[in-house]
Amino acid sequence: MADKIATRAAYGEFLVEEGKTNKNLVVMDADLSGSTKTNGFAKAYPDRFFNMGIAEQNLMGVAAGMALSGKTVCASSFAMFAAGRAFEIVRNSIGYTGANVKVCATHAGITVGEDGASHQTFEDIALMRTIPGMTVVNPSDAVSARLLLKQVVDMEGPAYVRLGRASVPVFYDESASLTLGRANVMRDGKDVTVIATGIMVASAMEAASQMAEEGIDVRVIDMHTIKPLDEEVIIKAAKETGRIVTAEEHSVIGGLGSAVAEVVVRECPARMAMVGQHDVFGESGKPDELREKYGMTAADIVNAVRGLY
Repeated sequence: MADKIATRAAYGEFLVEEGKTNKNLVVMDADLSGSTKTNGFAKAYPDRFFNMGIAEQNLMGVAAGMALSGKTVCASSFAMFAAGRAFEIVRNSIGYTGANVKVCATHAGITVGEDGASHQTFEDIALMRTIPGMTVVNPSDAVSARLLLKQVVDMEGPAYVRLGRASVPVFYDESASLTLGRANVMRDGKDVTVIATGIMVASAMEAASQMAEEGIDVRVIDMHTIKPLDEEVIIKAAKETGRIVTAEEHSVIGGLGSAVAEVVVRECPARMAMVGQHDVFGESGKPDELREKYGMTAADIVNAVRGLY
């Protein structure tokens, strides 16, 4: 792993680069462009940037209208507001109409840190994956964020992209081959599978290295696309390893763990454990300390693996 870069920073860089050639791209924000990193696009292409103020429902409604008029729209705010406050508009104006809006939400999960429980959303993946036709993407680092964002913008239809506030390790390189809807096997293993998403992929790789020292061969899968879910890779893992641990910076209720369990129980029952936020609100604090307190570290993945034996 090399430098640490926040996926929201990668999003901002992507928008500026994409805007050079994609003249149909419009970016919208809810008065948070400095934090969501859409301010670079605003400076480079002011005629294609719209600050809708602190009015997230209106942001999503206008984004839907622009998309249905032929534009490709990236609409941004904090995940708590984009997925929570504006949910009904996202559902009815974007999801129901199939509008070509990419809801790119930053500041998701416990690593919002000092902003506290009111801003730490653990429900957004659960909410977004229930909307018919909504693609749900959760990149693990800055490189995968840029690669997947390009595919999201190029596809037709609504999407939700989950991005973080805190800087996270970069372990992909620019030559990486990532495809929406197809999970990436980061490391093969025959004893147990850890299926991780977002920032928990780095923790899963760290846990796998620790487990190897104990003689446990861990397969690690980056499930960057929560919907459509790569069921094939899940079924293969269940059949070949018989044990699955999911890891996410999100509630274990309705998120990656639930999505994987739905496939496993239907297609190939296997022992499972889930690492994530366990039905409690967070609190204000430093991101790494909060991850430790609420059980979203490499050590927690190791303990979950051990619990399956």
